[in-house]
Amino acid sequence: MRTTVGIIGAGPAGLLLARLLHNAGIDSVVLESRDRAYVEQRQRAGILEQGTVDVLRAAGAGARMDREGLRHDGVELRFDRRRHRVDFPALTGGRSVMVYAQTEVCKDLIALHAEDGAPLLFEAEALAVEGATTDRPRVRFRHQGTEDVLECDYVVGCDGSWGVARKAVPDSLGRGFERVYPYSWLGILADVAPSHDELVYARHDRGFALLSMRSPSVSRLYLQVPAGTDAGAWSDEEIWDELDRRLETDDGWTLRRGPITQKSVTPMRSAVHEPMRHGRLFLAGDAAHIVPPTGAKGLNLAVGDVVTLARALTHRRDTGSGALLDAYSATCLRRVWQAERFSYDMTTMLHRDPGATPFEDRLQVARLDRISQSRAAATDLAEGYTGFPLDA
Repeated sequence: MRTTVGIIGAGPAGLLLARLLHNAGIDSVVLESRDRAYVEQRQRAGILEQGTVDVLRAAGAGARMDREGLRHDGVELRFDRRRHRVDFPALTGGRSVMVYAQTEVCKDLIALHAEDGAPLLFEAEALAVEGATTDRPRVRFRHQGTEDVLECDYVVGCDGSWGVARKAVPDSLGRGFERVYPYSWLGILADVAPSHDELVYARHDRGFALLSMRSPSVSRLYLQVPAGTDAGAWSDEEIWDELDRRLETDDGWTLRRGPITQKSVTPMRSAVHEPMRHGRLFLAGDAAHIVPPTGAKGLNLAVGDVVTLARALTHRRDTGSGALLDAYSATCLRRVWQAERFSYDMTTMLHRDPGATPFEDRLQVARLDRISQSRAAATDLAEGYTGFPLDA
């Protein structure tokens, strides 16, 4: 097989890159190790920044999102049984976010891919990236029990932090940065209408809690739990009781309860791999960086990566200049580190470290108080949450 851009991974990064390239008239082939049903069902992120919403619309993938997604113009912070709303449009010149699950983004992009007839191979396991520093890099892969080779001008690894693309970058040429947090998130899906019309981030002495949603009838909620927690160790009643405690306020607000349909535990870590390019191999999304979910940045960072790369590849095709491709890693990393900073700040402000002292507890409350009292502090949060510019 032969193509211009070989893409490993059919998550939102790989699928959106293929769509952007198709719209620019650049051919690509997407290899995905899982089957289509798995890709369309795996639960991941649910918050789309303003820039991501704009990109999906421009790419022709925003129609169902605009019909079914939930626009949110703010979030609520809770601490000391108090409530404070951060108004995004008022602080950012009109920017907002959209609640629309990653599963739905993938479904929309896969449907467009199928409609266009562009090559997308499910159950095609990438085995290795070869010749990354040559003019003809190759991806060896296995599909339908047979090994094959995809020859490319460029390879893009959108296959996560443990995928073959990252492994193709020699350890001597790359550098990793990582922070592992001593807690995780116990997440649930529940068949009950959300108890609030916007996301609620709660700091409590017992730990963090988040009230989110997937639709007007499905709630998504999270509890901070110790790292290594088994989701099955918590009964449904225990989960609801703990959410009640951590989200409680002095104004009579109540939490709606309903049948829990799914439980899972998400580890918390921050990680960045530098550089994001090795020869003609480019890393995007989780293959290059991981953020804790507190700041809702994972999917949105992946979108920023592939928008930057699609522009660079189009510029190379149209002008013959590789300047934007050469700048890809540095361009993306400026945005990545700002998102890492924001996610770290949100995480450490809202989660209680197991070894925290009373002094550190007071500092957390002071940081939240500052946001509630200072427009400048609230603006910094609103700008970070709604998204850093995709061309920054």
